[in-house]
Amino acid sequence: MKRNSTMVTRTVKVKNKNGIHLRLAGELVKAASMFSSEIMISKDSQEVNAKSILGVASLGAEYGAELVIKADGEDEEEAVSYLVKMIDSGFAEVKDE
Repeated sequence: MKRNSTMVTRTVKVKNKNGIHLRLAGELVKAASMFSSEIMISKDSQEVNAKSILGVASLGAEYGAELVIKADGEDEEEAVSYLVKMIDSGFAEVKDE
């Protein structure tokens, strides 16, 4: 990821009791892919491309995990805001996780 001085970074906690399992990882990747910015998600010291299902799934983001979302590009602010809202809402449509 380019180290652009305007890069947007935010932190969010996983609220789904089963964490971000494969289906939710797919939803996250699908959402990230809507944006042109380069987007990375990190947990602890592991950083992955938010547009990679294998990368996002490999984070093993369990309930309560703190994720850092970074984006660099034309729609970086929108991308980070959208993904943070998605995670913070518990993926909204997922009610019985």
